[in-house]
Amino acid sequence: MSRPSAERMREIARRWIAEGWQKGDVGVVEHLHSPAFGDHDPAGRPADNEGFKQGIASLFAAFPDLDTVIQELVIDTQSGTVAVRWTATGTHRGEYLGAPASGREIRFKGIEIIRIRDGRIVERWGEWDGIDLLVQLGRITL
Repeated sequence: MSRPSAERMREIARRWIAEGWQKGDVGVVEHLHSPAFGDHDPAGRPADNEGFKQGIASLFAAFPDLDTVIQELVIDTQSGTVAVRWTATGTHRGEYLGAPASGREIRFKGIEIIRIRDGRIVERWGEWDGIDLLVQLGRITL
């Protein structure tokens, strides 16, 4: 098992966001994920590559103009992890989290942590500001 350089880890993380979270390209999974990829996401979908593809597809079905911007990348070469703090905006055009399309512009934020081994993403942890997103979608009020 080889540890990638900080520059290579930065490149993988930026490409992952650009292809998956800016373009909605589920092909990012074949390009960058390990076949043994494990997703530690609380969404309840399968914790593998197919489940991750489902997550991207459902997000872009709801927000086809989603624009994700990296705010910060933090790289730890010893553990092979990259933390990505991001913000995203998009127009709510399809059902998401039980909320029918509203046409509203939504802005939300989150953090992704990915672990890289042998040049491939082997694990992912993701947390979004779900309460704020549900408020904007009209699912809950504070």
